Amino acid sequence: MTINSMTGFARAESSLGTVRWHWEVRSVNGRGLDVRVRLPSGYEALEPMIREAVANQLVRGNVTVSLSADRREGGQAIRLNETALAEVVKAADRIRELTGCALPRADGLIGIRGVLEVNEIEEEAEESGARMEAMLDHLRDVLAALVRARTAEGQRLHEVLGAHLSEIERLVKQIEKSPARTPATLTARLKEQVARLVETGNGLDPERLHQEAVLLATRSDVEEELKRLSAHIGAARELLEGDGAVGRKFDFLAQEFNREANTVCSKSNDVEITRAGLALKTVIDQMREQVQNIE
Repeated sequence: MTINSMTGFARAESSLGTVRWHWEVRSVNGRGLDVRVRLPSGYEALEPMIREAVANQLVRGNVTVSLSADRREGGQAIRLNETALAEVVKAADRIRELTGCALPRADGLIGIRGVLEVNEIEEEAEESGARMEAMLDHLRDVLAALVRARTAEGQRLHEVLGAHLSEIERLVKQIEKSPARTPATLTARLKEQVARLVETGNGLDPERLHQEAVLLATRSDVEEELKRLSAHIGAARELLEGDGAVGRKFDFLAQEFNREANTVCSKSNDVEITRAGLALKTVIDQMREQVQNIE
């Protein structure tokens, strides 16, 4: 299995009878599932069914669903408004009497607003219902295309996040194998710090000296943080290979990565470990940005 992105786009056209329409669906990052519906006049009844269709396909994302529809030739009827025509002819005849101008021709008369009326042909409820159902069926196909687009983007995210995890793992191992963490180096550093305490301690008693030495050793030990980072790497890889919407879990895990990296940097008393810790924070920040796109 692979993760899904929350970013995608799909568009398609269809028709039934004299009506042609097209759906356009796009989605971007979102904390939950937020659906915005844009419909032309007369199609408002579709909105609850559109929202249900989206909820059946998607779990997270800000989703915008837009419908455009228009009638082709044959969906309208033209009627001559004889009353309006008679008034126009009467006015034209009076103008002729006053000015001597010729009467207008037929093509001029029908171009006057109100002489010809264009009306939508009323359709039966059965015909309207069939078209609405066809539109919803078509929307489900468009949503399926959106899901495929989000899955394709998810595959790209899978590769990017996998690379980030590999780099995090490399840096964790680099810190684990750092010469600064060998027992001999740690002992030498601790002796140096204890000696500094003795010099400035003004008669520091042995028990207090022992406590300070233990505290110094604890503060510089990043073993637990490295173990947790390794465990987080394993958990993140399981999420990448899992099924369903894992974005929220991955986001929480990315925060835990960041917390451990911060602690490693704060505890470090070695230049090389600090450099590796800062590089670790950079990669984790890049990973967190990508995680925001996961459904």
